[in-house]
Amino acid sequence: MHSSSRLLLLSCLGALGVTARDVPANVRTLYNSIKAQGACSNKLATGFYSRDDSANTFSYCGDHLNDYNIIYIKGAGTAFANMDIDCDGTQGGPADDGRCGSSGDTQSITSFQDTVAGYNKGINDLNANVHPYVVFGNEGTKSGWKTFNPQNYGIKPLSIMAVVCGDKLIYGVWADENGDDGSKPVVGEASISLATACYGTSVNGNSGHDEDDVLYIAFPGTDAVPGASGANWAASNYAAFESSIEAKGNALIARIAGSTSPTTTSKTTTAATPTATCSWAGHCLGAACSTNDDCSDDLVCTSSKCASTKVVTTTTLKTSTTKTTSAAATATCSWAGHCLGATCATNDDCSDAYICTNKKCAVDSSLKSTRFSLPLRARGPGEHE
Repeated sequence: MHSSSRLLLLSCLGALGVTARDVPANVRTLYNSIKAQGACSNKLATGFYSRDDSANTFSYCGDHLNDYNIIYIKGAGTAFANMDIDCDGTQGGPADDGRCGSSGDTQSITSFQDTVAGYNKGINDLNANVHPYVVFGNEGTKSGWKTFNPQNYGIKPLSIMAVVCGDKLIYGVWADENGDDGSKPVVGEASISLATACYGTSVNGNSGHDEDDVLYIAFPGTDAVPGASGANWAASNYAAFESSIEAKGNALIARIAGSTSPTTTSKTTTAATPTATCSWAGHCLGAACSTNDDCSDDLVCTSSKCASTKVVTTTTLKTSTTKTTSAAATATCSWAGHCLGATCATNDDCSDAYICTNKKCAVDSSLKSTRFSLPLRARGPGEHE
């Protein structure tokens, strides 16, 4: 790109309030590993299309549900998904530059419009020109139509999602679903404000990003939901809204790490098993939780994660010594439980010729050495010297 063209583009993006961030190392490593893996192994739902003319090899993947607690879209080979443009929701407003006008399938509401209105933040629905949102999930009643309901796997409406696009990381919210109004069940779509942050103002309501290199990441659990007070829902532009969910987005991608070593404490040991399954999908080992009721089967909520907890009992061995003698591990006496090293209050609590020193039965070092050449006289319970 010529420098003059680049400056013009940056100027336009700045006027629109568009911001983006570099892809952090842990997310880039995840992206590359998923790409190299090919098709996902744990296909929560499959048979979707990226475009009407593509193969139906795209899936909602749960390969990293148990370690990172994320769900994402993946195609066959190195393919992820593309990015079609969604202009649904509130129309017009100061952020509307007219590019949604070319859309031929715009709807007046998003999937969770009632929740948005219920926040009582002065807006009735999201605006695609302001709010970066993702179309995630597929619904429909046509015969043989492929569907996927993210809520069955713990993903909450209006929860934060992360999108890797154009070598950038963008945060948005899950706000819409793919319906059966088209000819095929497709995946890969986002609001025009999110797409603009990725690819600039060349995208419009009828022209998105066709390459299947976009990674959409959803986060199951209530901790992914900003709620009424956790985001600037009444923002007038993309930058104002996206920056309001940045901190929570950063916390969510921290789930994605380079390793999944078990967490060990002094009392419990929790280990995540990559192949673990349970009877309540999305609430298995490693899923996010607030209480034990958020976890399937016998799992419990520990440190905001569903875990299988085992109590570890540690035995500590203590060795008592005196200046004049050492006790062998097999030392015995005539009064079991009152031998050398036993706890005592007085000399009467100690067997044979032992005395109570520092609350422990011990050899009396003040006695003459000749005493130790004589046989020890047995002293039993209640018998005094």
